[in-house]
Amino acid sequence: MSSDISQSTPGPLQSSLNIESDFTVPDALLTGQMMTKVSEKKSKRVLFRLDPDAGCILYKSSKAGVVSLEAIKEIRSAVGARYYREQFGLPEEAEQRFLTLIYILDGAYKTLHILTDTRDSFLLWDAAIRKLVAVRQGLMTGLGKVEVRETAWTRKYWKGADGDGDKKLSLHEVERLGWRLNARFTNQELKAMFDEADPNNQGYLDYTGFQSLVHSLNRRPEIEQIYKDVCDVNGGKFDFPVFEKFMTQTQQSTLSQDELKAVFAQYSSSIATTNTGTDKDASASTPAPAATPASTPAITDASKPSTPAAVPSPLLTSEGFSSFLLSSDNAVFSEKNRSVYQDMTRPFYEYYISSSHNTYLVGHQLIGVSTIEGYIRALLHSCRSVELDIYDGETEPVVFHGNTLTSKVSVRDVCHAIAKYAFVTSPYPILISAEIHCSIKQQDVLVNIMTEAFGEALVRAPVEGRPKLSVLPSPEDLKGKILVKAKNLYVVAQLEALHLKPSTAKQPAVLEADAESEESESEDESSTQKITGDIKHGMKELKEKWRWVRGTSSTDLLAKKPKEKVKMSFNLASLLVYTVGVKCRGFGKEQGYAPEHIFSLSENKANKLLKTSTMNDLMYHTKDHMVRIYPKGTRVNSTNYQPHRFWAAGAQVVAINWQTFDLGYTMNQAMFQRNGRSGLVLKPDALRGKDELLSKRSKHVLEVTIVSAHQLPRLKDSTGHEVIEKSIVDPLVEVTLHIPDWTHPPFGLKSRSTLSLSTSATPNPAEVTSPRVVQARTRSVRNNGFNPIWREKLELPFDVVGGKEMLDLIFVQFTVIEDDYDQDEDDPIAVYCTPLSCLEKGYRHLPLHDSQLSQYLFSTLFVQVQIRDED
Repeated sequence: MSSDISQSTPGPLQSSLNIESDFTVPDALLTGQMMTKVSEKKSKRVLFRLDPDAGCILYKSSKAGVVSLEAIKEIRSAVGARYYREQFGLPEEAEQRFLTLIYILDGAYKTLHILTDTRDSFLLWDAAIRKLVAVRQGLMTGLGKVEVRETAWTRKYWKGADGDGDKKLSLHEVERLGWRLNARFTNQELKAMFDEADPNNQGYLDYTGFQSLVHSLNRRPEIEQIYKDVCDVNGGKFDFPVFEKFMTQTQQSTLSQDELKAVFAQYSSSIATTNTGTDKDASASTPAPAATPASTPAITDASKPSTPAAVPSPLLTSEGFSSFLLSSDNAVFSEKNRSVYQDMTRPFYEYYISSSHNTYLVGHQLIGVSTIEGYIRALLHSCRSVELDIYDGETEPVVFHGNTLTSKVSVRDVCHAIAKYAFVTSPYPILISAEIHCSIKQQDVLVNIMTEAFGEALVRAPVEGRPKLSVLPSPEDLKGKILVKAKNLYVVAQLEALHLKPSTAKQPAVLEADAESEESESEDESSTQKITGDIKHGMKELKEKWRWVRGTSSTDLLAKKPKEKVKMSFNLASLLVYTVGVKCRGFGKEQGYAPEHIFSLSENKANKLLKTSTMNDLMYHTKDHMVRIYPKGTRVNSTNYQPHRFWAAGAQVVAINWQTFDLGYTMNQAMFQRNGRSGLVLKPDALRGKDELLSKRSKHVLEVTIVSAHQLPRLKDSTGHEVIEKSIVDPLVEVTLHIPDWTHPPFGLKSRSTLSLSTSATPNPAEVTSPRVVQARTRSVRNNGFNPIWREKLELPFDVVGGKEMLDLIFVQFTVIEDDYDQDEDDPIAVYCTPLSCLEKGYRHLPLHDSQLSQYLFSTLFVQVQIRDED
């Protein structure tokens, strides 16, 4: 018997979910098929089967044996999986039967490689997995789709509860279900719910009875109370004027009246009322009647006196109100479903750029594995700046972390991966941040590889005769382009010359290149695009060859021989056009930086700047120049700093270790969910030239009422299985504000004591836990991870410098944890993080995520949000 993955859904949902309607998983996949599981060490025959109701792929394994469909991040098949097929030495004919799944397990990326026996079998598995994963991913992009979500939940837990497969749930099986749902019911409560779902006293629940039980379990008394409160102050009804008032006052909606009417129409029901000029007799909680044709004429009796005609009055019922609060029309993230909306025609340096550090690593900085996977993952998450550390290989360059035990990956494989995935999720330019450690000969090979892989997308320009830039092009100008950023040794040498005092002694004006082998030198000389000889023909020829270096006079260069010797391919220099790497030698016009000059600062160096008045200089520099920040070398476990601190100083390219799911990674992902997930976010006005805004400072309080949570997830073990224990969680909610370094110049705040604002009495008042963190938490709810209710108001004071747009750089994190949570040892139950500027006001459901930022299908946190001005 086949298994449909979803039931048809009525109304507007059906058309939006046609991806999952009428899809049936083939019987062969449900019962299982023998296939070959391929790994680097060995290949072995394994029985694989697909369980659409439980949402997983199952196979026999001593380590795991389960791949959750929700954990799958990418599916590669046939040509798309060629990289691994070739790595495993499989013949070319196997390509049409080869399938690779990339998924997350126990906080790390994993791969599962499957070789089917036949092409037909491959097509079945490929299509089914893609369809099922698409359905799950559709549900994991926020909230809404309530009917489909409930159907998926009901099927999943029905199958899990029906342990013996007889399609009948006993009272004992329902009790076990309660443990799995993270809820503890008394025997009396359990028996009452069971009897209500079993009106015929069968002594068991069939699927229909189970659906009735689920309906009882999913009641939301806290929402019903809010609905009642609104109705009570509005004559007992919830019509459009009441909805409009609720939306504008409580939810602080900016939608027009027509837009609000369209939303109301989706969730309201037409209730028959007597047209006497009042609707007070209409019950707002009356369920909608069965659908009847709108054109059906009314039956009247002419012998009876005329009475006022019943007319339909659209009202929002309690169920409709609940559906609205859970829908994407009431999303907590203000930019939900928005495409790119910011002005993308500003100069490139006016944007924050989603950036990756040591992209090739998928683990430890000293002993980790170098692979193309890091590039694919980052690019599929809209990362726009990736890093390559390039060294000489046997015949062509390789990428790895120099002077460490990390493995090596071919630069050719990396470039082809970048070419394939660069513009899948965003059309805006890719910046390749390259550290070049290879010889001139292999630099030329590198250029050839990039030219072959990127084609016309690769930005390049002749070294000679370039026009002087006054401003960088915009992201719109650079759509579909790949830029290379590397340190241009010639430019570095010339800028250094600016800092050397003129010598009274007469010296030859010469820049020497480091000696190469004879073979390399002859290749350099034979190239029409390279400098002849070894650059010992005097300043006159050097000046002719490198005229494109702006802001530097021949007098400066003649002053003194620079310390650095030049060792760079002329071809490679031609790729450094809009992102020319230079050393940071300070700030100010006297440094001679051109608009295309970009320098990198280590985390340690940047932190020192943030603590001094030099931060002011950095902010002014980044108004019209790009700066890259990268993690300090002691972060060998690939941990991250908090990037908002450097964004607040104006830095555009703040590189993150994408292989580590920590707070820094979470902030980066939250930041670049914005602007259509384009990987670029326009900087606030205060950091783009409107300096007068930096003198504006305001104080506020974030008011958050933690109302309730629903269906908190069970934690999973290292194999991906839920940990089902007799103990039930005692959850609490911790709310944290992460605020940039606004206590230091140029913001002008004298001390952090400005955050010690008065707050109303709460069980857990806000605590300033560090100079940049304000935190508050609720009490715990005992023995309830299914539907805990707090109704606790938390108040978190904060300050803002630079105007309302700077709220983009304050991050609010909601963390659901256990009462005995140990930050160093335990994972949180669930998290949600967003820029404060994107947190919608009023009653909202937060979609909850695991520590790897994968959204839980069924778990939500219900809150009320307001921001109170203290000025």
